Amino acid sequence: MRSPLLSPRWLGLHLMALLVVTVCSAGTYWQFVSAFEPEREVITNPAEDLADARPLDTLLEPGEYMHPGSFANTAVEVSGTYDTGAQLLVPRLQDGVRGFDVVLPLVTADGSAVAVNRGWTETPGDVAEAPEGQVTVSGWLLPPDGADGVVPVETSGGQVERIAASVLVNEWDYPLYEGYVTLPEQDPATGSLAPVPPPEPPTEITVNWRSASYTVQWAMFGVSAVAFWILLVRRELRDARSEGSGRDTGGGQPVAAG
Repeated sequence: MRSPLLSPRWLGLHLMALLVVTVCSAGTYWQFVSAFEPEREVITNPAEDLADARPLDTLLEPGEYMHPGSFANTAVEVSGTYDTGAQLLVPRLQDGVRGFDVVLPLVTADGSAVAVNRGWTETPGDVAEAPEGQVTVSGWLLPPDGADGVVPVETSGGQVERIAASVLVNEWDYPLYEGYVTLPEQDPATGSLAPVPPPEPPTEITVNWRSASYTVQWAMFGVSAVAFWILLVRRELRDARSEGSGRDTGGGQPVAAG
């Protein structure tokens, strides 16, 4: 006897149940991974060795969006000329001390520019000028400073509140790369400035509880779908057995002799 679970209707139900379980499994995995991933603004890549520096224009184009976690801490190399007259100061706290990052554009051969963070100083009046003429810079590419978490400060002329192309485009008349380059201590442009090293990747585990709750919900949906499918299968088999036994008892009654 052919199983009722192989009828066209039940084959469709099996396929639907399999599809639901697959979707729920994928959703559970996705949310579980998201629950233990750092936020998008957190840099998770270790700083690359400067000996492995790649040309900046092979990673980004001027004006191209730079995802915070894509090329952060990548060692890059770029050639150009510093526009020393466009140097800006960015107010920063360093170990609780108020000071400034010193930023200026490095103008490349095609007329675009990338922001270069020369380093940090407590006394901006004592900062020497950057080298003149053609230079080749090796440093670490960082994403633009986000507006979230930045406390607006009173900035005077020659200052900006953060290093971001969206802010610097109002100060510099160049097509700008989205990120900026921070220099190593041995670079001539750093001079007496305190170098600003690329951030270390976070070592502690943080949990995104909203994604964790979604993980549980997706898993519950999947388990519920399996449980519902099992109940339907059991009911179908029970009904099939009842119909079969009814036919067996109903068709074998003796006929009385006349």
